[in-house]
Amino acid sequence: MTANELAESLLQGDRRALAKAITLVESTNPVHREQAAQLLDLIMPNTGNSIRLGISGVPGVGKSTFIEAFGGHVIDQGYKVAVLAVDPTSAVSGGSILGDKTRMEALSRNDNAFIRPSPAGQTLGGVTRRTRETLLLCEAAGFDVIFVETVGVGQSETAVAEMTDMFLLMLLPGGGDELQGIKRGIMELADLILVNKSDGDQQTVANRTVSDYQMALHFLHPRSRNWQARVQAISALKNHGVNEVWQTVEEYRETLGNAGEIESRRSAQARAWLWSETADALLTELKENQAVKALVDPLERDVMQGKTTPTIAARKLIDAFRKLS
Repeated sequence: MTANELAESLLQGDRRALAKAITLVESTNPVHREQAAQLLDLIMPNTGNSIRLGISGVPGVGKSTFIEAFGGHVIDQGYKVAVLAVDPTSAVSGGSILGDKTRMEALSRNDNAFIRPSPAGQTLGGVTRRTRETLLLCEAAGFDVIFVETVGVGQSETAVAEMTDMFLLMLLPGGGDELQGIKRGIMELADLILVNKSDGDQQTVANRTVSDYQMALHFLHPRSRNWQARVQAISALKNHGVNEVWQTVEEYRETLGNAGEIESRRSAQARAWLWSETADALLTELKENQAVKALVDPLERDVMQGKTTPTIAARKLIDAFRKLS
């Protein structure tokens, strides 16, 4: 399919076209990259109308269980849901399990839901390099609420907050007292903190954890001028508190939307994306430069043998690149 044909099918809500489009933008083939750029240019006027939700948390906190329960609830409200699930890539084999679609069995069978697992690759921050483009494609295909589920590896997972409207952080009961709760980085970026598995024997511990983190938030500088981060106890498995989470999301969107903050935040995210793409493109061009390629092996060898520093070697590569640019 040409970029025009793919865009036309995508705008009509064709799920196969959406899957093909995501595969296209994730490709590193230079020809595909050009086609992907054309496609994104065509669909851009039809993007920006969704609620973008980032979801993070440690492995085992129940992100997939929550998304399935929450996604089903959102669909019951009359919305279409897309889930972009990022799986960790093995540093040894380079492979990914991509098991989120299996864990969200009921949601994956719903006609108003679309789930796309993708490997993180070498991208840091819990997302893939092309998550932003994939998000735009889902918006163009008519999905109203888009979840970006990160790999769940810890405190460095902040990139998802730079591409979504609202950042949900999931925690386990007994995750720490109020001092342990003060986590610079991922904690101060959270708009809503959810203490999951708040049921059965864990209920008392979960309630105490909610209180601890509510106290901890008072010590953190709020991310938004118009919104104070909240902490809520939920049980995704028992479907407790899910409706209250959606009510909070709606309140958040209305509050920040009326204040113009969502629009300004998206503008800032687009600007940051511009410079990220510029840096990636320049690095790719530098690596493909013939003069640079001729210097790479001897400079890498000198660095590895301790004959020169990485800083000096990097400067030599850049100088060689500049002379032929």
